[in-house]
Amino acid sequence: MYNAPQPKLEDLPTPSQLRRSTIIAAIGAVAIGVMVYLPAEYGTDPTGVGSILGLTEMGEIKQQLAAEAEADRLLDAAGDTSSVLDDVFGLFVSAAHAQEAWQDEIIFTLAPGESTEIKATMEQGATLTYDWVATGGRVNFDLHAHAGSDAVTYETGRGQTSGEGSFETPFAGDHGWFWRNRDDVELTVTLQLRGSYSEIVRSE
Repeated sequence: MYNAPQPKLEDLPTPSQLRRSTIIAAIGAVAIGVMVYLPAEYGTDPTGVGSILGLTEMGEIKQQLAAEAEADRLLDAAGDTSSVLDDVFGLFVSAAHAQEAWQDEIIFTLAPGESTEIKATMEQGATLTYDWVATGGRVNFDLHAHAGSDAVTYETGRGQTSGEGSFETPFAGDHGWFWRNRDDVELTVTLQLRGSYSEIVRSE
């Protein structure tokens, strides 16, 4: 094994040479940072060298991917919050839907010229909400009530295919519809009811 020769004093760099080398290295590092690192990592190219070397496009892609990743993260966080809110909102909607559900659904068919009456037995001051649809044809109707000397007409219609609404009873009795099919084809009526009534009465 050979020992390395000890350098001579005149071969060692002088302090001024060391300072010059340090300054050159620093300038080189800054130049590399400006011309290579900034374009390649951030898409920033103040000198134009990055564009020539294709580094600026690479940096722009990196920044775009980083922005998309951050957007996805924020979206996921918002989605988690939204999911909780949706669950809470769903509970309220379900409860409201349960309260608004129809109590009765009556489906009946009328041949041409045929008629029928469907009424709800109600007390004074009670409320009835309804929704009905006629399929296959049009129907005439008279929504009314009478009890003794008391009588009221809530609504009438000719050649109708649907209706909805509500009413409050001015007196106790049977309140509802007289239906007649004035078309020359058979039709089907679907009637949905919700309210304060004790029974549904139908008569031909």
